[in-house]
Amino acid sequence: MARLLLIEDDPAIRTTLIRALRERGHAVAAVGTAMAGLQSVLDDRPDLVLLDLGLPDRDGVELLRMVRAVSPVPIIIATARDADRDVVLGLDAGADDYLVKPFTAAQLDARIRAVLRRGGDGPPQPAVLVVGDLRVDPAARLASLADEPLDLTPREFDLLHYLARRPGQVVTKRELLTEVWQVPYGGADKTVDVHLSWLRRKLGETAREPRYLQTVRGVGVRLGAPR
Repeated sequence: MARLLLIEDDPAIRTTLIRALRERGHAVAAVGTAMAGLQSVLDDRPDLVLLDLGLPDRDGVELLRMVRAVSPVPIIIATARDADRDVVLGLDAGADDYLVKPFTAAQLDARIRAVLRRGGDGPPQPAVLVVGDLRVDPAARLASLADEPLDLTPREFDLLHYLARRPGQVVTKRELLTEVWQVPYGGADKTVDVHLSWLRRKLGETAREPRYLQTVRGVGVRLGAPR
């Protein structure tokens, strides 16, 4: 049984989701404002947060960033906003999944179980991943190059971490979008190129003169130590 926190301002939707999720064996607490949600994350430490973006006191993405500053709790955005820009913005802010209303209770339950599986049942990873002079510490969510800390956004860190777990392995854009962003390959795929570009800049390299992020034309990208 998962302990869920539902942050949803619409009373009718809130009541419907609480009933449906409890029928599927989850324990559900619910609040209707962003600040009440933040307080509940701090006080109750739920296993997963379901977050609507259209909240009365703060925008949901702003709340998401506030939660991410204090907690690694898995977060699924459940909202009526379906534009690519909103999806990318929410995922880049640290959401683990994005679900557009209307959806069925079965779909939501499947997403919850998938996110919780990703968070807890994977194979153990080394405490620190090392590729050349690059070090990635997944527990502390810190990365450094030649002992100099890298100032990475949450999504840039997730991208670097995913590649660092597969040193020398070519990873496709489709795989990165599916596994790091947790969205289908499609209209938002350019975000991978943008984030790779930002990450290259922070690693002090360019696509023409790569050191760690090496493009394999027509296939994907791999993380490898400089020769």
